[in-house]
Amino acid sequence: MAELDIITLPDPVLREVSKTVEGMDAATQKLLKDMLETMYAAPGIGLAAIQVGVPRRLITIDVSRDEENRQPLFLVNPQIVWRSDEPNIHEEGCLSIPEYFAEVERPARVKVVYRDFEGKEQELEAEGILATCIQHEVDHLNGVLFIDYLSKLKRDMVVKKFTKIAREKERSRAAAM
Repeated sequence: MAELDIITLPDPVLREVSKTVEGMDAATQKLLKDMLETMYAAPGIGLAAIQVGVPRRLITIDVSRDEENRQPLFLVNPQIVWRSDEPNIHEEGCLSIPEYFAEVERPARVKVVYRDFEGKEQELEAEGILATCIQHEVDHLNGVLFIDYLSKLKRDMVVKKFTKIAREKERSRAAAM
């Protein structure tokens, strides 16, 4: 397995809509394993393939927070087929928007259909942090970031901050050449 580079805001790749995965092969399984290793190393509880520059409908999740009893979940072509009317608010962060957190309201429960690591059709009803994580990662597959749920003012401030950071990194790289 290999640790992958995580793309950060303001990279426009994060706004791409990911493509459906056709079939399950060894290369896709390797990518899922690499994504999982990357997610654990970051550390995070969810990672979409687009966040490592691969516009395919793949997600890794593990909300267990316990290294001894990890419970990785691989979602291939996930589709949320039901959302509860009951809202829930969680403080969310994102590996592509490092060290920024904000409260986001989402449905408290969801039902998702997907293919697993072996390519078998699955259905899962989730609540709490798992439901939030699934919705957050499925949003990534559709080019949506959690900051899109914030006010325009807050969102613009975050984008401006990360654009400035990216510019400074680029200047440093250019000066080092």
